Amino acid sequence: MARVLKSKELVNTRLATNYGGWMYCEKCNKNIGYLCYVTYDNLKLNYECNCGNNGSAFINFEDSEEGKISTDELVTIKNRLCCSSDESPLITILDKNLKKYKLEITCKACNKTYKKEVK
Repeated sequence: MARVLKSKELVNTRLATNYGGWMYCEKCNKNIGYLCYVTYDNLKLNYECNCGNNGSAFINFEDSEEGKISTDELVTIKNRLCCSSDESPLITILDKNLKKYKLEITCKACNKTYKKEVK
């Protein structure tokens, strides 16, 4: 079942589909990551691409709930950042294409909100 978007704000960023899939920098068209369709609930991403572009993505849904800030780190499985509770893949960030980023993402299953910043 498709989810109903509440808010979607993309700045200098393009998504392959409505609220998931591959993410691209609009200036250089490089792939910056992959957003899993059904496992995340809220997304806040701010980044600086290697090309110098600053971009962001903010997405939440009609049925999104306020997440509980997790003290746990996201678990990396292969190249995916996953929930520490059930290892659900949430997002892939292609570090090699970004100078820095700040991420806040909530797991739909357990409602944990994870924060990660790479400078």
